Amino acid sequence: MAEVEIYTTQICPYCMRAKSLLQRKGVRYKEIDVSSDAELRDAMTRRADGRRTVPQIFIDGRHVGGSDELAALDRKGELDRLLGAVA
Repeated sequence: MAEVEIYTTQICPYCMRAKSLLQRKGVRYKEIDVSSDAELRDAMTRRADGRRTVPQIFIDGRHVGGSDELAALDRKGELDRLLGAVA
């Protein structure tokens, strides 16, 4: 299974939606809460090519975007491949 990192804040419905999708797929992920840590948010922004909104999701170090992009990957059948669930 792939390594998944998700940058979040405490009260973010899009973060909850992305985490819920990953949980339904049985994916373990590392959650990085940037709610009150400016340095972590800056690091996220650098990794996400300037995007400051949450969530920002990375699969095996590759930036895939936010909740909408994650859901779109799932609809297209590409998310399972990225997660290593499908050869």
